[in-house]
Amino acid sequence: MLNYDMPLYRPPSEGNNLIIQATLGCSFNQCSFCSMYKEKTYQARPLEAVAADIDRAASAWPDATRVFLADGDALALPGEQLLRILQYLNKSFPRLTRVSCYATPANIRRKTCRELATLRSHRLSLLYFGIESGSDLILKKITKGATSRTIRDSMLKVRDAGIKLSSTIVLGLGGADHWQEHIDGTVALLNLAPSTYISTLQLYLEPIVEQEFLRKFGEPFKMQDDWGILAEQEHLISNLNPPTPVIFRSNHASNALALAGNLPKERDRLLAEIHRVQLNRNGIRPSFLREL
Repeated sequence: MLNYDMPLYRPPSEGNNLIIQATLGCSFNQCSFCSMYKEKTYQARPLEAVAADIDRAASAWPDATRVFLADGDALALPGEQLLRILQYLNKSFPRLTRVSCYATPANIRRKTCRELATLRSHRLSLLYFGIESGSDLILKKITKGATSRTIRDSMLKVRDAGIKLSSTIVLGLGGADHWQEHIDGTVALLNLAPSTYISTLQLYLEPIVEQEFLRKFGEPFKMQDDWGILAEQEHLISNLNPPTPVIFRSNHASNALALAGNLPKERDRLLAEIHRVQLNRNGIRPSFLREL
């Protein structure tokens, strides 16, 4: 068994896949809403330690086909170091088909398109990318460390390298007062930059970050209730016209309403599901069943 440095996070779609910790923590770790790695100091794990974990994993799960590289952004590693990890994974798992990891705009910008394409040729074929919002106002208020333009440029670079992108939006991030600016900016960004998958999370502030978030937001913040969140979801889906079709999901456990479909093909069905819940005032996931 692998001895993980806890806490350990992974996307919902990686639940059945092998996880290897290439880094610990998050190299940026300043997003005011995010509590995932606040108690960890970022560090790149030594190659020898990563290789030892891969050896143990290969002995226990020799037929593994998919690997997720943790923690917060393995793409922060220098290209050569990440390439060596990928090469060892390919050597250790003969049936390997996909490697994935989290990625930040800054870490994508630091890689050339050629570097990314080389990583793709060694099966790093999916990046999980936190857009959070396409509004420059909201991005500044949450200390994202990126603008809508740098996020868009990062997405285009990933596309040019042939890597799939799973982009995440945080509903409720603008609060009740800035929700429309939050969603309008997000729609404008997603209608320009390609993504294979688009997923939504719902804002929840854990105690460890709540005061920092409220301070950095710079004005009184009124949390959206679930019906406000559904209005955001409706506005988002109604106006999305991405440059290429996307797989849309709001099935993360934080969401008030789980949705799944392809856009723009299934837009009407998704909106009908939202309208049904809004009309009947039921069908919302109970709060005790939600988690980050």
